[in-house]
Amino acid sequence: MATKMNIATKVILRNQLKMPIFGIGTSHNGGYSNEAIVYALRDCGYRMIDTAERYGSEGPIRLSIKESGIPREEIFITTKLRWENYGYEQALEAFEGSLDRLGTDYVDLYMLHWPGNGSDGDPRTVRADTWKALEHLYKKGKCKAIGVSNFLERHLSQLMEDCEIVPHVNQIEYNPCQNQTELLAFCRRNGIYIEGYCPLAKGEILADEHISLIAKAHNKTAAQVCIRWSLQNDVITIPKSIKVERVKENCGVFDFELTEKEMQTVNGLHRNLRVTWDPTDIM
Repeated sequence: MATKMNIATKVILRNQLKMPIFGIGTSHNGGYSNEAIVYALRDCGYRMIDTAERYGSEGPIRLSIKESGIPREEIFITTKLRWENYGYEQALEAFEGSLDRLGTDYVDLYMLHWPGNGSDGDPRTVRADTWKALEHLYKKGKCKAIGVSNFLERHLSQLMEDCEIVPHVNQIEYNPCQNQTELLAFCRRNGIYIEGYCPLAKGEILADEHISLIAKAHNKTAAQVCIRWSLQNDVITIPKSIKVERVKENCGVFDFELTEKEMQTVNGLHRNLRVTWDPTDIM
């Protein structure tokens, strides 16, 4: 990824779909703010929103987009299928529910939220059956791209053996504490773009002295250094915040560039710390 970026910069997925390299994330348990989403879209120029069926924010996002005044076609919407609805028919039904709540007739990217499943069936078989539903939706034009979230290399390898369409995106936890270089390399070899959530490791990395020194050198915050590092590693990045001041801070990452030495320093901070659920034990 060229380091000369702005908030409108897009990457090109394997199917030639253009996807913003930067957006705003949402989550459950209070991880949504109408004020923050409207501000991000209307005042800061964000053009991608990440949500999920599980978060309960699809309906509110519909209202926020309307309030922002930004046309739907200018916004890249990603949402995810909750694992309790895995299975071919269940997935198709759940997708229609997401469309209804979002108030749209398509989504830009639809993903399996986790490699695990909410049924008693064999996980690999359930994933394959569910993925076939996403392939069907993609072929029908209901979603412009399909992907997975929190998949490790073995989950992807199995799915690639069982499916027709290789996922366009794998959304994973990605930050200096959790720099999954081997998974990134595997995905890139197979044309799967990495999208990273929790770029600030829920604050765990912000007090690191190396990050602080780099931030001081650029007159930036530790959060901005972490986000910029992710972007310069060619990872689609979706920081989440419910505060407008943080939304503004998070997008203030396009007027500076980390040096090669600084990138190497941050790359070296990996310690396999996870701040969300760990997919390692999911077969």
